[in-house]
Amino acid sequence: QVQLVESGGGLVQPGGSLRLSCAASGIFSSIGSMGWYRQTPGKQRELVARVTTGGSTDYGDSVNGRFTCSRDNAKKTVYLQMDSLKPEDTAVYVCNAEIRYSNFGTYTNYWGQGTQVTVSS
Repeated sequence: QVQLVESGGGLVQPGGSLRLSCAASGIFSSIGSMGWYRQTPGKQRELVARVTTGGSTDYGDSVNGRFTCSRDNAKKTVYLQMDSLKPEDTAVYVCNAEIRYSNFGTYTNYWGQGTQVTVSS
């Protein structure tokens, strides 16, 4: 059973920073892209950032230039460094990873439980 365990959320003032982490555990062959999405009530889940195995990144328009997504393949962990936070960044941030159980299999999407980030003075 694959688990994605997030940490690092919390309350921060506008202009502040937070760093989220998400570690994958379980028995599987490999991890493809890893990343973060966010969810607010009444809105669709949106891409925040994702990073490929090789380190290429993709960001949502609203966070580009403020957030940095990275990964440590040895630790099976993806990070999200969030700087210059704004109140509109308030959301539940959910980790995502593409997991493959064999070298010749297909990737399956897995999701974490989510961690709350609140930006408020």
